[in-house]
Amino acid sequence: MMKKILVLGGAHIDRRGRISGETAPGASNPGTWFEEPGGGGFNAARNLARLGFHVTMISPRGGDPFGEMVGEAADFAGIDDRPFVFLDRKTPSYTAIIEKTGDLVIALADMDLYRFFVPRRLSIRWVREAFAAHDCILVDANLPEETITAIVAKAHSLDKPVGAIAISPAKVVRLKPSIKDIDYLFLNEAEAAVLVGQQPQDAAGWAPLLKAMGIRSAVVTRGQRELVAIREGCVATLQPPVADAVADVTGAGDSLAAGTLAALITGLPLEEAVRYGAAAAALTVQSRHAVNENLTADGLNEALALVPVARILHSSA
Repeated sequence: MMKKILVLGGAHIDRRGRISGETAPGASNPGTWFEEPGGGGFNAARNLARLGFHVTMISPRGGDPFGEMVGEAADFAGIDDRPFVFLDRKTPSYTAIIEKTGDLVIALADMDLYRFFVPRRLSIRWVREAFAAHDCILVDANLPEETITAIVAKAHSLDKPVGAIAISPAKVVRLKPSIKDIDYLFLNEAEAAVLVGQQPQDAAGWAPLLKAMGIRSAVVTRGQRELVAIREGCVATLQPPVADAVADVTGAGDSLAAGTLAALITGLPLEEAVRYGAAAAALTVQSRHAVNENLTADGLNEALALVPVARILHSSA
């Protein structure tokens, strides 16, 4: 039976300016402009739908052409799109400047609309029915802290596993009140440092810091360095595969979360599931889009051949 995943979080417009030559700070840089639907939760949702899962997306949206663009992208991906539409407001946006290498220079997030996704909206009948009908819940930190807390509590009251995407160092703190009840946490090293208040010298140093906060399991990405996967009784590291060509790093973390979660739902342990996440991320950075338009379950399995086996640092099994 097809597994069902409910995603609550960001679904907005991504605008990305790519610098054509060497970056010149404080000056005009020749480049190109590109925009498409994006958002942490939405990127993950589209990846999961492409991998064959039934995905429902709940997110605030403005009553403007950009909101319509997001809705069209959801339909194209095969997502069951359930937005809260605010006709008199604009759809949130994320604007980034990308270097020639594909690395992020700086970004601006105009996300004010998300504050209107308040906890009481979870009591709406069709939202309650969506929680009950799905096998897994995924939330991102674009939403208000109190709403994230309510989502996690509702998921656990129904005995549904819940994953969370940290989004950014500024937003990861919204996960703190519910951190002990999040089953799978996905974040990068900068976000993890904000969460624990310090920066360890190596990958292995993350495990005791995150476990001290009561985190059940987590994946901490570290760019091209070894990522670390942490779950009860096991700590593992994995060297991400090197992509043939990096077109754009946007969406890599979201695809890693989606690929890992997809494997976890099928019953794989985290240290094996994260290989699928790393393969999905490698495919994503080779595309100029935040979601690789050619991603399929078969393609992911082929890419898995380039991902090394995780190195177990500690296991009590």
